[in-house]
Amino acid sequence: MSGMTDKLLEDVRASVTAYCRARHDFAFKPDKPVVRLHEPTFGGEEINAALECMLTTHVTMGAKVKTFERQFADKYGFKNGVMVNSGSSANLLAVAALANPQTKDGLKPGDEVIVPALSWSTTVWPLVQSGLVPVIVDIDPKTLNIDPAEIERAIGPKTKAVMIVPVYGNPCDMDAIVDICRRRSLTLIEDCCEALGATYDGKPLGKFGRVGTFSFYYSHHMTTLEGGICVSDDFDYAETMRILRAHGWIREVEDKARWTKQFPEIHERFLFVNLGYNLRATELQGAMGSVQLPKLDGYIKRRRENAASLRRALAQYGEVFDFQEETPKGFHTWFGFAVTVRPEAPFKTAELTAALEAAHIETRPIICGNIARQPAMKLFPHRVHGDLKHASAVMDRSFSFGIHQDVNAAARDYITAQFRTFLKSRGVV
Repeated sequence: MSGMTDKLLEDVRASVTAYCRARHDFAFKPDKPVVRLHEPTFGGEEINAALECMLTTHVTMGAKVKTFERQFADKYGFKNGVMVNSGSSANLLAVAALANPQTKDGLKPGDEVIVPALSWSTTVWPLVQSGLVPVIVDIDPKTLNIDPAEIERAIGPKTKAVMIVPVYGNPCDMDAIVDICRRRSLTLIEDCCEALGATYDGKPLGKFGRVGTFSFYYSHHMTTLEGGICVSDDFDYAETMRILRAHGWIREVEDKARWTKQFPEIHERFLFVNLGYNLRATELQGAMGSVQLPKLDGYIKRRRENAASLRRALAQYGEVFDFQEETPKGFHTWFGFAVTVRPEAPFKTAELTAALEAAHIETRPIICGNIARQPAMKLFPHRVHGDLKHASAVMDRSFSFGIHQDVNAAARDYITAQFRTFLKSRGVV
């Protein structure tokens, strides 16, 4: 029977592989040009890995998730990795654990956390959900990242933490930020959901603060479809995240004896020691992650090549465009290619993006724009420091387009040609 089962599984794998080879062609085609914001990074190998989990019927979080957690942590030198069902959940779990009474030197309701105006909604919402107060500060218009000088100016008596966002995978000025946090006794949280593989001065992002978060969403550098991970070198804090991740029980902690010795009368599989959520990843996600992770460096290499090529091709238009600049000492992993239309340009951003979209080059705003201008912020306590003029400029005059693994030389030439055609129509040569 096992031999027959093995043959059936082999046939299934072969059929999936053949299907993907026949149907999954995402390469750029000059005769029918389309440049999407993203193309899938996964194919037959990942689908088979996920499908095999379903065929075994072992689908809820287990050995494959644990294996991927270890693989990801080992690749970048993190001591602990806690996989969850999305990057947004990673932020939720990281903040909730910091604000939990069990966490030593954690955060308390009413504490302020400084965040960049150019950020994502689920950078800010976990702070609000834990009773913390976001303090929104402006960005450096060159890197698009939080401005360390604005962090320093915004610190008040209630400020206890800083949560940074390396925009599109561009590392923040970590020397300055770490120095501020050390001098002012602030906890550093790294929301690296768009920054897989990015480093600063050779050190992986996520290792500078108490916790780092990453996302494996479909459109990110690598994917588990949905999925995310929290990383930390603080064992006790990581254990709290493991408890909070699933119901508040101890099933996934590494030091079960700490709890079972205290409560021997309660069955260890149903021993609840804290509040909890259900943020668990699935075995399908863990299996996909293990296949995708070895491919990540190659995807990043292509993104960096595309960014460098496009910067060279569009450099002559510096009078009408500003481009995101890689942070000194930083290794940028280019989630997308960001463009800001200068105020003096003889056209509006919307005119350019409409022309690109008409040419089948997809565009999008950059993250949330200025988060302080989003109407939802009016519903919750927060503090705004300064005029946030640079984040507002990004919201009003910036956009990005895809430079993912399936953007090749022909696609870059097509993008450049469409920019030049539009600019020529507006008298820019």
